[in-house]
Amino acid sequence: MRSPAQFVRTASPEALFAIAGISQYTGAVVAVNLFDQVRPATVAWFRVMSAAVLLVLVSWRQVSKGWTRSELKSAAVFGIATAFMNLFFYLALDRLPLGKSVVIEFIGPIAVAAAFTRTMRNSVALALAAAGVITLSGVEIGGEPWGIFFIFAASAMWAVYIILGRRVAHLDRGLAGLGLGLVLGSLVIMPFGVAGSGAVFTDPRLLLLCVAVGALSSAIGYGIDQVVMRRIPVRRFAVLLALLPVSAMVLGYLVLEQRPSVVDLLGAALVIAGVLLQERDELPPLGAEVAG
Repeated sequence: MRSPAQFVRTASPEALFAIAGISQYTGAVVAVNLFDQVRPATVAWFRVMSAAVLLVLVSWRQVSKGWTRSELKSAAVFGIATAFMNLFFYLALDRLPLGKSVVIEFIGPIAVAAAFTRTMRNSVALALAAAGVITLSGVEIGGEPWGIFFIFAASAMWAVYIILGRRVAHLDRGLAGLGLGLVLGSLVIMPFGVAGSGAVFTDPRLLLLCVAVGALSSAIGYGIDQVVMRRIPVRRFAVLLALLPVSAMVLGYLVLEQRPSVVDLLGAALVIAGVLLQERDELPPLGAEVAG
């Protein structure tokens, strides 16, 4: 039987993304349920902070090795962008339906995929995946200007996460770059999240739930992203992100007994068609530059 580490190294990027999606959306369900007791900004801060601690612990040997100024800069900017992506997304979720949030935030990955797409086949694959996400999200226009602002900000940070994430993934430090980046990111967003954090620190149940959000949504989800970014081009990675809302639909059916509608199934089919249609190219060994 293969070990978890062997599975992560050898499984297809599509399988890894499905696992990451289920993990991230499980964390999102826990986070949203916490909003009645803990401020969204505080949940976001605990998510980033707890994930940083977990990742640094598992990659301490790589973290403790010397870092060049360029490596530190890449990890810092990546971690700060990721922290703000989490913060903006939770602030948006507190004001907008999840469906609308998903489709607007996905503009960032679509823009990245479009920028790196060079062939007609990949252009069609991107169009199918984008259409599937819109169908799944059931987007409607209206309502909450601050929610719209925050989700567009999260979308922009997601684009930065993809571009800088591949650079950090290619530092050849395992999860250390992600862990160190999130440490710095948690410090930057601390002023937004520290208010009201006393209730979490003094309540073991709330603290455990916040740590669970960090472990599921960031440590596992982003950790898998780092593995996948070392293996495939940034364009393919961005399109694979369309599997996340499909994973959410499957999770809702299996855990919450939310039966998907015909429209939901159509959206999932479009996403899967787009993922299957795109060229399944992989990168040369670690250290090679990402090509579109």
